[in-house]
Amino acid sequence: MSADLSNLPILYSFRRCPYAMRARLALRSAGVEVELREVVLKDKAPAFLEASPSATVPCLVLCNGEAIDESLDIMIWSLERSDPERLLAPNDASLDEMLDLIRELDGDFKQSLDRYKYETRYSDADPIAERDRAARFLKRLDVMLTDSAWLFGDRPSLADFASLPFVRQFANVDRAWFDGEQWPNLTRWLEEFLASDRFKAVMTRYAKWKAGDTATVF
Repeated sequence: MSADLSNLPILYSFRRCPYAMRARLALRSAGVEVELREVVLKDKAPAFLEASPSATVPCLVLCNGEAIDESLDIMIWSLERSDPERLLAPNDASLDEMLDLIRELDGDFKQSLDRYKYETRYSDADPIAERDRAARFLKRLDVMLTDSAWLFGDRPSLADFASLPFVRQFANVDRAWFDGEQWPNLTRWLEEFLASDRFKAVMTRYAKWKAGDTATVF
């Protein structure tokens, strides 16, 4: 634990949010300590609303007051400071190739995931069609995992930890259906991640943060 908590960046987070999960995964891999403030999305703290331009988690507030409001930007900021696992430099891809895959995940895949998981929010949503559209992307990941433990080689990368929280979210919409699909490499990759100490370490439950609380160091 850092001796001077005032010198720590502040991470506004929400445990179950996949965007916040990916940020916490990168921070933990980098060994960058932050003060973690758990946000309740239905009752957002005023300090969080003041800090976050988009009022969404995660939001990392640096010691100079600058706010990083996008999860992928938080990941890259963390790993540019310390990358002991070389998540930014996998065996079989460039950073640009990883970012291309993540953009596709954050774009078309996430749009279909939302319309599958939250179909009542979209009057024109066909959840089965959206599920099948998203599944095409996951089948590509399954092929990528055929001969390697991770998406771009034999060790994890930025792409893995940016993707896994969203694959978890997709799988949990209808786990029986997901488990019945023919994507053994994808299933193995996800299950090993969910059983890992790494995943457990970023999924600790925290009480809702409010002004005046004792700082929680993550």
